[in-house]
Amino acid sequence: MNAQKLVTEIRELYVLKPSPRGWHIPFLASLCVGLPLLAGYFLGNVHNGSLASMAGLVILYLPEASFTKRMVTLMACSFGLMASFFIGLLFSFNPILSAVVLGGFTHLVHWSTKYFKLKPPSNFFFIMLASIGFCMPHNMALIPYKTGLVGMGCMSACLLALVYGILVKSKTTDDVSATTQNLRGFTSHIESAIFGLSIGSSLLIAKILELDNPYWVPVSCLAVMQGVSAKHVWQRSLQRVVGTLLGLSLAWVLLLLKLPEWAICAVIMVMQFVVEMFITRNYAYAVVFITSLTLMLAEFGSAIANHPNELVTARFTDIFIGSAVGAVGGYFLYHQKLKNKMARQLRKTRVILKR
Repeated sequence: MNAQKLVTEIRELYVLKPSPRGWHIPFLASLCVGLPLLAGYFLGNVHNGSLASMAGLVILYLPEASFTKRMVTLMACSFGLMASFFIGLLFSFNPILSAVVLGGFTHLVHWSTKYFKLKPPSNFFFIMLASIGFCMPHNMALIPYKTGLVGMGCMSACLLALVYGILVKSKTTDDVSATTQNLRGFTSHIESAIFGLSIGSSLLIAKILELDNPYWVPVSCLAVMQGVSAKHVWQRSLQRVVGTLLGLSLAWVLLLLKLPEWAICAVIMVMQFVVEMFITRNYAYAVVFITSLTLMLAEFGSAIANHPNELVTARFTDIFIGSAVGAVGGYFLYHQKLKNKMARQLRKTRVILKR
């Protein structure tokens, strides 16, 4: 019976679910990521192009709503991504302070996205851009320039969304009364605090270990904690480890091919399309291409990209550490008895302070 249950659990990890999403959203996402990258290639600076292309992922927040709400949501999220990256750059001068600020920022972002009922990817890209900023070399003079690159990526995505909105009419209507959510008092802040503590701790661990690109650790931790239940978190942990192995293998083969820069741009666009086709159907399949995509995008043009063996080994270590921290954080995130006990203690503390 236990063996049969185990087989059923394993099948659940890799079954393809039906998805209402058509091909146009994945195609739009691939354009939003690919066009800034191609612009960077033709202008002779792929590093700037890759940074702008990460910001182009704001297109994934495009809601199924009226044309007006689509654009307002996208512009608000664009501002949020720019602010997230700016905060990361601003406080990147000290590793301990970086971890503390990232933890507090994650708390705020998680609570805000829950309050405004922001649909998936929810808090993910805000925290991802902040993590990247926290892990960049601190240079006050370059903060406006780098933030501007993120802004350009967001602007290109908004422009493409504008064209998309004109060409494709949404069949859904807005529900104005459901724009915010009544959260459960202390419980929402406890959940946000656990999120913040986990992400902040993962960055601190990465900084202490002096990893090459430490932002991979908090991003992996965040990806695992996106589960909607304790079981889902552990499933995602397993899916991410297995998918990472396959994804790193794919990236290793692509790096060994020594593709020209224009071909790498094309490969990244294709992989972004594939990711968006799979992400709503099965996370395990999507994470294979997510790993390859993010690896090639983040390391595009870097010196370590010329050494595939070292790069793949380093990134697997980063992702494994982040996934382990995320699994522990997910356990506490969905431990209902613990959250209830903490909420009661906070209420008692508030009563004592009022006296």
